[in-house]
Amino acid sequence: MKFLRVTLTCVLALLCSVDVTLATSRKPTPRPPNVVIIFTDDQGYGDVGVFGATAFPTPNLDRMAREGRRFTDFHAAQPVCTASRAALLTGCYPNRIGLPGALGPKSFIGISSQETTLAQLFKSKGYATGMAGKWHLGHLPQHLPVCHGFDEFFGLPYSSDMWPHHPEASPGSYPPLPLFENDRVLNGDLTPADQDQLTTQYAERAVRFIETNKDKPFFFYLAPNTPHVPLHVSNKFKGKSGGGLYGDVIMEIDWAVGEVLNALKRNNLDADTLVIFSSDNGPWLSYGNHAGSAGPFREGKGTNFEGGHREPCIMRWPGRLPANSVCKEPLMTIDIFPTIARLIGAELPAHKIDGLDIWPVLADLPAAKNPHDAYYFYYNQNDLQAVRSGEWKLLFAHTTRTMNGQPQGKDGVPGKYRPQPIKRALYNLTSDPGETQDVSASHPEIITRLEAFAENARVDLGDDLTKRAATGARPPGK
Repeated sequence: MKFLRVTLTCVLALLCSVDVTLATSRKPTPRPPNVVIIFTDDQGYGDVGVFGATAFPTPNLDRMAREGRRFTDFHAAQPVCTASRAALLTGCYPNRIGLPGALGPKSFIGISSQETTLAQLFKSKGYATGMAGKWHLGHLPQHLPVCHGFDEFFGLPYSSDMWPHHPEASPGSYPPLPLFENDRVLNGDLTPADQDQLTTQYAERAVRFIETNKDKPFFFYLAPNTPHVPLHVSNKFKGKSGGGLYGDVIMEIDWAVGEVLNALKRNNLDADTLVIFSSDNGPWLSYGNHAGSAGPFREGKGTNFEGGHREPCIMRWPGRLPANSVCKEPLMTIDIFPTIARLIGAELPAHKIDGLDIWPVLADLPAAKNPHDAYYFYYNQNDLQAVRSGEWKLLFAHTTRTMNGQPQGKDGVPGKYRPQPIKRALYNLTSDPGETQDVSASHPEIITRLEAFAENARVDLGDDLTKRAATGARPPGK
């Protein structure tokens, strides 16, 4: 009996030790990643230190690039406000969902309730969702962020120049500019002094959201309405950049990025959080010293040359994205949606989206390549103005705008663009990123291939330039 008791005791001890060993060797369930997207307004490719800015400092964005991955061929889907934001938040070309151009306070359309936003994608997986900044996907109650997946919203319904104080505004052209808290108007008539505080207030909201939701997965969309004109900056940065008022504004945006990064570090969330920084389109060049720089690229906002849609982009996720690295693959905002769906294990919507999962490229996996055959660049109501495949970009005949040879704007008063007819032209963006040498005569086979891609787009999304009706487009919310 004594032997039996000893044996049983040994067996029980052994079983307990095995159980403890299994328990301690079991890996914890991975936490779903938090995501913060910072999406500025009219910031040019050349307006960040690591992308070439020298007139003003951007230490926090430069630090983010050292700790993360810089993307040198990243594109907005259209070179204008509403359309660009629609693409980021839905993974669709904006003309697919009826949201080209830039909506104003007199618009009666907005994002449809039939579309799925990034916020709704996150909500499907139990995330907390928040936003601060410029929305611009419809200002009527059914179009506001809180009706499209965001738990909270603090910001503007459309661009901050759509107000009576704009130097170019004629009497009665714009109503007072409202500031929203969720679905109610917090301040019905913003003053210039109110606008001075917005970037700081947006950053404070982002930090508060992070700290409130640090114990559960979250998504925050920080969308400053700067450096879009009118330029406004808080006193703590006024005159501090050495690069004029525009530089001061960029300096405050950079500070806001630092506040977000510091909040993540302070709350031990660095390794759990993907942070994405980019801009909605290139610089509004007619504003001269109140506009940014497209760096080495041609033209700016409102054109489908590279300066209109190629944006500075930095992504940071310690341990998941290679630090201090550069990606030269062409990518677009439409690809963020399906990539995040993969990362959080969410199902894509039943309707068609245009983006594709680019996680292998983001993570720099071996032999990773862009999965798209081509990207399409529309503008105006529905003009297919360019198609991009690999290093090749084909522009179709259309009329664009330019400030070349025109008197520049100054101190918030814009200069006047002149119309510029564009002939069909083929550019190799590897050897000629400034789009200066039309090589179409030397590469007829490339033109044939890109024309075939364009024809597919015309059948699906239509094209006003060739008078083609869309077969795959969906209506906006009305």
